[in-house]
Amino acid sequence: MTRNLQVPFDKEAARTLRAGDFVYLTGTVYTARDAAHKRMAKLLEEGKDLPFAVAGNVIYYMGPSPAREGQVIGSAGPTTASRMDKYTPALLDLGLAGMIGKGKRSQEVKEAVIRNGCVYFAAIGGAGALLSKAITEAEVVAFDDLGTEAIRKLKIRDFPVIVVMDAEGNNLYETAPEMYRKA
Repeated sequence: MTRNLQVPFDKEAARTLRAGDFVYLTGTVYTARDAAHKRMAKLLEEGKDLPFAVAGNVIYYMGPSPAREGQVIGSAGPTTASRMDKYTPALLDLGLAGMIGKGKRSQEVKEAVIRNGCVYFAAIGGAGALLSKAITEAEVVAFDDLGTEAIRKLKIRDFPVIVVMDAEGNNLYETAPEMYRKA
């Protein structure tokens, strides 16, 4: 099924998505990779606020290349999501509605997805230049010293993703191979 979804979104919207759905996201997402996640974990450990409201929002695991003249952002392809797995359950427990990345996730992340009724989307790896065309604004909101790993607030329009893991824990990385073996 193909869907259009405004971001941020609530758990009710997340629960309507199914593994395998093609979704076009429009609205606001935040970027964060390894170094930013490590800093956010430290802030939580110290009882401090995170640089953006996590509840209902989506984190895109991405570090862009520098923007060329006249462009909003450079290539904006997804990062391997499993690198954030040790930090993800805590953010999901705080209300994070979704994540965008590529690749499989740990059992702990799957359990947190189910427990919190959220969703994991995949963006197509190797298509960063194409994906950047769906980004209409980009601004650094935290950890500027991290360069490409700084947290950015992105405005996106019709950003293409696939639901890989839905709120019930259905996982396209597990079900798709079975479908092709039967075909």
